[in-house]
Amino acid sequence: MKRVVVRYKVKADRLEEHEDLIRKVFAELATMRPTGLAYHALKLEDGVSFVHVATVSTADGQNPLIALPAFKAFVANIADRCEERAVNSPATAIGAYRADDAPA
Repeated sequence: MKRVVVRYKVKADRLEEHEDLIRKVFAELATMRPTGLAYHALKLEDGVSFVHVATVSTADGQNPLIALPAFKAFVANIADRCEERAVNSPATAIGAYRADDAPA
């Protein structure tokens, strides 16, 4: 199982576009329902910082997220939308609790 955490800050004037691209990724995930993937995208309190957490547990270790057209569109020009570049960090779970999967 692989887990990665990505944190970055978008430009305020690109926020609406950025959030729309994220929503399209989740819409495609809801349709495709790839197995072996848990994915969360969180907007922080400042309104322009984001944290994404992906957990991949596929048999071959490949991340099904990166094959989705909506995700490819999301990452295509992300550097142009970012005020602070994305930092990817592998992560190890110490504990987890899932009350629900619905966004608040």
